[in-house]
Amino acid sequence: MNADFIEALEAIEREKGISKDILIEAIEAALISGYKRNFNSAQNVRVDVNRHSGQVRVYARKTVVEEVLDPRLEISLEAAQEIDPNFRLDDIVEIEVTPRDFGRIAAQTAKQVVTQRIREAERGLIYSEFIEREDDIVTGVVQRMDQRNYYIDLGKAEAVMPITEKMPTDDLKSQDRVKAYIIKVEKTTKGPQIVVSRTHPGLLKRLFELEVPEIYDGVVEIKSVAREAGDRSKIAVHSVNPDVDPVGACVGPKGMRVQTIVNELKGEKIDIVRWSEDPSEYVANSLSPAKVLHVEVNAAEKVTRVIVPDYQLSLAIGKRGQNARLAAKLTGWKIDIKSESQAEQEGIDYPKAEEGFEGAE
Repeated sequence: MNADFIEALEAIEREKGISKDILIEAIEAALISGYKRNFNSAQNVRVDVNRHSGQVRVYARKTVVEEVLDPRLEISLEAAQEIDPNFRLDDIVEIEVTPRDFGRIAAQTAKQVVTQRIREAERGLIYSEFIEREDDIVTGVVQRMDQRNYYIDLGKAEAVMPITEKMPTDDLKSQDRVKAYIIKVEKTTKGPQIVVSRTHPGLLKRLFELEVPEIYDGVVEIKSVAREAGDRSKIAVHSVNPDVDPVGACVGPKGMRVQTIVNELKGEKIDIVRWSEDPSEYVANSLSPAKVLHVEVNAAEKVTRVIVPDYQLSLAIGKRGQNARLAAKLTGWKIDIKSESQAEQEGIDYPKAEEGFEGAE
């Protein structure tokens, strides 16, 4: 190694942000192992790389003793004082033992260490960048797939999307651009593993944040999301400004904002409902598009009984119970839906009104 090598380390420090001293210390540690391996040495040695010239020297470190039992590790007081009269018992004497052809080994070892450290540093930077983007959306290109995963190129890194995290309506092919939600970032021996999803409710939430300026600005809040990916979703929104309609803001002019999200999610139906502190109003809204006549709340058991017009029963329950199931997931309340006729047969008394809840979208 020479001065050019030191200049190269300084360039790496500037470009990659890896300290030259840390690199040299790692090279010195690796050279100790290299020396012992290549020269069958059991000596206690120190390797010194000159920070300016790049010259490498190997020193055997020996303890000063009265009686030498292992000459590889020990030196007599008499012999030590021939080197320097100031040496005393238990001092450490360093004797240069640099092999003639050690420069070649040093150059190879240094190259390996620097390459490894650069790779580790780059992995660390990628991990730092993406760990901060957990629970966020990324856009990538599908590179390949196997029986278990899709592999998506994010530019600086590759993300893994398990088959189970693909939407049923997705028909992903190589080179397709796709938006996905980062569910976790983990450190592994091969670098950071970034796991993404297309089915996570967070994807829907982030898409609305990107598409609706009022959400991004904090005027409209997303209170809850319930999703059956590729089929139907519900999202509950609330406005901190009484002059801003949260549902209208999310729908957008002529439905353009929500339609953009629907297109991204391959036609997934999205019900946007108004959140309310009043559980009866919130549950009624959550059953959209069905109209609700009455909601009876049992706060102790967190159960609600909902009365709907006869002709709205199937709509309120939904296909295979989907509407009711999503509403329950959205609100966190158990929902028991009954038609007017069923309520009458069971003798359930409730306030009669010509119209249902205001605010049910």
